[in-house]
Amino acid sequence: MDKVFPSIEEAIADIPDGATIGFPGFFTCGNPVYLTRALAKKGVKNLTIVVMQLGVGNEEINELLQNGQVKKAICNYPFFRSASRKSLFEQLLKEGKVECELYPMGTFAEKLRAAGAGIAAFYTPTGVGTLVAEGKEVRVFNGREYLLETALHLDYAFIHAYKADHMGNVVFRKTARNYNPDMAKAARITIVEAENIVETGEIDPDCVHLPNIYVKRIVKVDRPKINVTIEATPSS
Repeated sequence: MDKVFPSIEEAIADIPDGATIGFPGFFTCGNPVYLTRALAKKGVKNLTIVVMQLGVGNEEINELLQNGQVKKAICNYPFFRSASRKSLFEQLLKEGKVECELYPMGTFAEKLRAAGAGIAAFYTPTGVGTLVAEGKEVRVFNGREYLLETALHLDYAFIHAYKADHMGNVVFRKTARNYNPDMAKAARITIVEAENIVETGEIDPDCVHLPNIYVKRIVKVDRPKINVTIEATPSS
């Protein structure tokens, strides 16, 4: 089966208002830049976005926020590290224009992994006794308290890959792998933007990072150019 689409617009054409979409990436690494910008142009509304960080290293997410397309963010790094600076998401949150569901990084990753593995929920000690625990079931195992966390399912996942074949087998480059495999497995429909598309069979099976069974659509993109802003540290 050839899963390559002729354009990004066609690959995202069926995404409706109210969809839950995963955006992998770790600050500037492995972000689905082209798919995200195309979604901003498409203009769908009331989105729930699942993303590690907001406004720090993935400026294309800010396009969705600026357009008023986001209803809620599920994340673990929503603000700038400096209290003197406010991300766009933080401003919108304080104005009551968006909602935020916050998880520790490990819990966030495990919720995605559980969804891909068909596991409904799991217990974790992380967050016990904090705001994260509010409204959640707590059980004791071997004398230690654990929170019940449920799997995090996605309607769509936008994936950035170094290489893919026409059937949908995917290779990531170094740390750009980060959340990409877990989000792809947690989604009902996974759309991959790939810098290189090769013929099926050209990728060594032992080098496949994401098998084709998890991929529904692929589009060819250029290697993104990343503009990184470094926060200056005052000299002593």
